[in-house]
This record gives sequence, structure tokens and C-alpha cells, in this order.
Amino acid sequence: MKKEIRITGFGGQGIILSGYIVGKAAAVFDGKQATMVQAYGPEARGSACSSQVIIDDNPILYPYHRDLNILAALSQEGYDKFHTLVRKDGIILFDEDLVEFDAPADVAVFKGVPATRIAEDLGRVMVANIAMLGFLVAQTEVTSADAMKQAILSAVPKGTGDLNMNAFERGFQHQPAEIVVGAGAGV
Repeated sequence: MKKEIRITGFGGQGIILSGYIVGKAAAVFDGKQATMVQAYGPEARGSACSSQVIIDDNPILYPYHRDLNILAALSQEGYDKFHTLVRKDGIILFDEDLVEFDAPADVAVFKGVPATRIAEDLGRVMVANIAMLGFLVAQTEVTSADAMKQAILSAVPKGTGDLNMNAFERGFQHQPAEIVVGAGAGV
């Protein structure tokens, strides 16, 4: 089943790396087809950026979103820019400490995770993106947890594996309050 995912935030949060990891987890470790396209402002660190990932069992003929069903927002600016693109039965995951959302009535489900707080508790704010990836896998099953863990370990700097796995597990284990807005949920 085709999944269109956009991870958004600001430069320096590891948004592009997150998209790369999701695509690698799907393509290399789960044996699916995947594409990843990145976009960021010219200022890079601190400016808006996003990563578009498409995962499918079948060949992907067009690498850009046409029917976005999952948005993971790690910044207010990213949420504001992309939340209206999520389809009616889609899901929006957000960092509950950084994003205040104005829920569009036609998107089905919103779920928050304190990704930045998890990272701060672990002593490195730089792993907030990995906490979000754990939450993403737990809430949407876009890849298997094992595939995502392997992709993370293959992509992060040597010596940070334990820290990143702790961030992943904390995000994965987080039980959010679900905010159902639209008519039907399901991705």
C-alpha cells in the first residue's frame, strides 16, 4: 500500500536525515520501493525544510506527493506550510512542545509526541528527529520497527547508536492523546 510521508521542521533538526532514514528503512531493510525528495531554504540551519518520502510495494513513477497521507511536523512553520496538503483520512504527527495546531476539519487524526523534550531528557536535543521516527513507526507502521532501527544505526555517527536507539524507543513507546477531527481515520 502506497504511503506518502512529509517530515518537516527547520534546518538543523535532522529533517533531511530523517527522510533518508525512512526511505532506507523501507527500501533496503523492508524490501519496498521508496523515493525521497528534500527541500530547504538557502539559509539552511534555522530555515524551513522538509523531506518527502513515498513508499510503495510497486514501482514509484513520480517522486513527489500527490496524495499526502502522513505529515510529521517538528516546527510550527513546517506545520503551517504543509498541514493543508494532508488528505481527509490522513494523520498528522507533531512535536507537542513546538507545534500549536489549528486542526483542519477534514483531516482525520492528530497525535502529539514531546520529541524535543525526549531528546533533552536524553541530553542531546539533536535526537528529537529520531524520537519522532520512533513515534512515526509506532503510529503508522510505515516501516517495520526493526527496519527503522537498522536504518538509523547505519546512518547516524559512530558512537551515537545507543543514544539514538534510546530516542527511537522513547518515541516508539509514547502513548499520545489522540485528537480525532475528521470523519474517518486510517492511513
